[in-house]
Amino acid sequence: MANTLRADQDTVPMAGQELTIVRVFDAPRDILWQCWTEPERLMQWWGPRDHIMTIAALELRPGGVFHYCLRSPMGQETWGLFTYMSISEPEKLVFLNSYANITGAVARHPAIDTWPLEVFTIFHFTEAGSKTIFSMKSRPHNATAAEHLTYLDNRQNIKTGTAVTFEQLDRYLATVYK
Repeated sequence: MANTLRADQDTVPMAGQELTIVRVFDAPRDILWQCWTEPERLMQWWGPRDHIMTIAALELRPGGVFHYCLRSPMGQETWGLFTYMSISEPEKLVFLNSYANITGAVARHPAIDTWPLEVFTIFHFTEAGSKTIFSMKSRPHNATAAEHLTYLDNRQNIKTGTAVTFEQLDRYLATVYK
């Protein structure tokens, strides 16, 4: 599918289709930004509990990618891909989020055939004294009606999985910032 979305379209309202998650982290914005953009830090906390993360590529620039693998305790690999559209350090990341294969090509969800191939995502990092308010908005991009419905039906599952990952980030932040 052609990618016709422009980075400046992140201001378009996502009413009714979006997933929004807001969380306050006990670390300054610069530290939290580094946790999302530096490979050595990402590998310490990203993904489901007990999974090992490896990074094939992290090119933090518009058009660049974050291509990674999460390996389960039983050895199953799941590949993911962020394709960055806009970066405003240390305030905002705008990207398309996809499942991928080992070569970095966008791929279908390994278990859900109607999962959207691309999810448009915006991360905002807002200073709040010595803390950071992190907000995420995401919605299907270039998706069929069935893919939109699957995404909407799975918003609570996404929130639950994200909460577990953010707990790992909290633990990591406690080791690097205090």
